Amino acid sequence: MRSARMDEFVEQVRSQSDILRVVQSYVPLKRKGNRYWGCCPFHHENTPSFSVVPDKGFFYCFGCHAGGNVFKFLSLIENVSYFEAIKLQAEKLGIPLPERQQSPQEIARQREISDLRKVNEMARDFFHNCLTMTRMGETGRAYFAGRGISPETIKEFRLGYAPNAWDKLSVAFQKRGVKQELLLASGLTVQRSHGSGLYDRFRNRVVIPIADERGRVVGFGGRVLDASTPKYLNTPETILFNKRRILFGLDRSHRAIQEQGYAIVVEGYMDAISVFGAGIHNVVASLGTSFTTDHCKLLLRYASEIYFCYDSDEAGQNATIRALSILRDTGAVVRVIVVPDGKDPDEYIRRHGADAFRQLVRQALPLVEYRLQYVLKHVDYSTLEGKVKALHAMLPVLGSIREPAIRSEYSKKLAQTLLLDEGVVRDELQRYARKPEGDPAVLEHAPIRQAVKQQDGAVRRAGRIIIHMVWQDLSLLQHVISVLPLTGINDTVQREILLFLQDLSSRGEAPDDVTAAEHLSEDAAAELSRALIEDLGGRVDTEAYNDSLKVLRKAYLNALFLEHSRRADEYMQAGNHAYVEELHEVMKIKNEMDGL
Repeated sequence: MRSARMDEFVEQVRSQSDILRVVQSYVPLKRKGNRYWGCCPFHHENTPSFSVVPDKGFFYCFGCHAGGNVFKFLSLIENVSYFEAIKLQAEKLGIPLPERQQSPQEIARQREISDLRKVNEMARDFFHNCLTMTRMGETGRAYFAGRGISPETIKEFRLGYAPNAWDKLSVAFQKRGVKQELLLASGLTVQRSHGSGLYDRFRNRVVIPIADERGRVVGFGGRVLDASTPKYLNTPETILFNKRRILFGLDRSHRAIQEQGYAIVVEGYMDAISVFGAGIHNVVASLGTSFTTDHCKLLLRYASEIYFCYDSDEAGQNATIRALSILRDTGAVVRVIVVPDGKDPDEYIRRHGADAFRQLVRQALPLVEYRLQYVLKHVDYSTLEGKVKALHAMLPVLGSIREPAIRSEYSKKLAQTLLLDEGVVRDELQRYARKPEGDPAVLEHAPIRQAVKQQDGAVRRAGRIIIHMVWQDLSLLQHVISVLPLTGINDTVQREILLFLQDLSSRGEAPDDVTAAEHLSEDAAAELSRALIEDLGGRVDTEAYNDSLKVLRKAYLNALFLEHSRRADEYMQAGNHAYVEELHEVMKIKNEMDGL
């Protein structure tokens, strides 16, 4: 049972949460009257059917029928539980979570997380001091100087150096009381395969601390200073470190991303450090070429435009196209920064300077245009085989364009360039769009929900008007019950909502979105959202209420008519004289129905 303090906490978070601001941090919306519309983030669609009504505090999608309050939206978009969504919003608002009695397992886990963070901070300082204060760090300082990394940037990112020794960190930390188990759990050390003891994971490498969005060190990246392998080495997966959820540099760049209106995504932390050091602060790195859904969600909290600046090699190309498949249904504007001569951002800035790179940013291409230029440059389309290859290379990008007119124009442009019939390009594009659902490429980035057609007759619409009116004035509920019993409402979802409101009324409590979300099923919560935000054509008044109540009463009577008629037939066939009473009931119901 939830405590009063927890109820106060949830109410505080709810009262300070602006559903419009929250939703707009993920979904571009346009205002129409008192509603805001956009393409639903939970299923594929080209025509906006997703609506937010701020003064009601609810959202609803008329395509996939997702609906609810601000916390329900966060739980769906972030793929977390409802209460985790409340905690996530509280963290954004700076509202502390009330303390509660924790289980021994929770206490142990929290202690481990706290200890790991302390060890990571110690390691960051250890590596940084080795680089900046010792003779051992001379090779690291020379490496950074050679890459144009200034002392100011070294200090800003707390860059470091791991000594060329097997167990320098392990011995130093154990002398300071850090247990072996914690060193192993942090990924800083490795168990020796022969004999006892540990050895350092990072040796003779420059070390880059990796922080989460709040600036807490969660892991490290190390780059070799010679020809040994692997060239780059990251902390393994730990309680704190999951590179699919971490964007390097976001703790420093999120304000600049908000101010500039877009984020620059580069391939690795050295690129991000170089770009940041050149004075371009709205940059993050995806720790390799894997840009994930979690990365996308992080960035869309701050800006709706994402500029990719991956390497120009085949791996970077493939990574850019994979990123497209993740971003295609988010509403994000995607552009690509083209770095000439196949160079990476770090090398380009060192050779040409920050201003030249800024010019490349200003010249960033829409993703479709970029992909088209790349394909035409790298595929010999003078032969039929080459034309087919170029066409197939463009299909994933063409298929990602939502706007039919823009997709049609690019299809026409591609057909003209490849000297193909425009109908051939359209047919191939339609065939690509009909990929089977079992296709792994489709499954990897499948939408959260699917569009669903619902039966929406007069009775269901009438039920929504009644729900709308009762939500605003609970006293109406007694009148509704006097006209028809709530158990007689055939629609199970609407019945659940009205029974919930009846329970609130019996306790003298007013309805609110948080209580509804906690007590209603997902379908009922969505139906409630629709009832409260749907445009009812201005008919939310006494006349609409009375008309709707008549529709529901008639549906209820019709169900009774059929039931009593069935019983009368059964009794008659069985020779049971009770059929006479049933027939009287049938006639009584019919007379009332005729009078409505």
